Amino acid sequence: MPDHARYTHDPTPGDADDAVDPRVPRRPVEAVLFDFHGTLAQVEDARDWVTAAAATCGVTLERARATVLADRLLIAGRAGGPMPTRVPPPLAELWADRDLYEYAHRGAYTGLAATVDAGIDGLAEALYERVLVPEGWVPYPDVEAVLKGLRQAGVKVAVVSNVGFDVRPLVAAWGLADLVDAYALSYEVGRCKPDPGIFLRACGMLGVDPEHALMVGDTPADAGAVHAGCAVLVLPCADPGRSNGLGAVLDLALRD
Repeated sequence: MPDHARYTHDPTPGDADDAVDPRVPRRPVEAVLFDFHGTLAQVEDARDWVTAAAATCGVTLERARATVLADRLLIAGRAGGPMPTRVPPPLAELWADRDLYEYAHRGAYTGLAATVDAGIDGLAEALYERVLVPEGWVPYPDVEAVLKGLRQAGVKVAVVSNVGFDVRPLVAAWGLADLVDAYALSYEVGRCKPDPGIFLRACGMLGVDPEHALMVGDTPADAGAVHAGCAVLVLPCADPGRSNGLGAVLDLALRD
């Protein structure tokens, strides 16, 4: 370590070094709130998504056609994917309410998919059904280890998500249900991130003060937890199957 970077301390009260004194007490983390999509899991590869959905409609897609169709559907808007480039006026109300009501979530995304003429009957519904099943998602590699580490340390866990469907069956299918204590889902809570209310509800479910909770997500909406009094860790959103740095949660939550 270079000399100028070493920690030194002059006992003179109020000097600048006091601000970086490693002996300054840190508030303990009693609970971690996790976003779902982009933090705990990622949707399957887009081409796999289209191929699987078409198969349920009785159509086998060649690789090239599946790739082109996937690109068009991503532009139109995919649940768990990028925002649509344009929301047609007839879908505007459903789109605005998509994370507050199950019917709006389904209607918005099936409606967007239907704007792409794929020539496959029932494809829009089949594409949406993929987001409801475990096979349509890929948990990030570190999820199980992180959740087990928190459980062993006695740190409570909640999933806090802007979503229009129940993610509990997905978590259960991955064998992680016993590692999550509560779910604050926007369509059940009636609040969407970054509204502080959804984070406060999660803390209430866990019985912890927001000042002792850490919110972990991948978007600015997740950072809205600071307005509820929580600490926040924002991670990069990684591709399916690749590490997104979730292990940093243990470093923050379990440090002395």
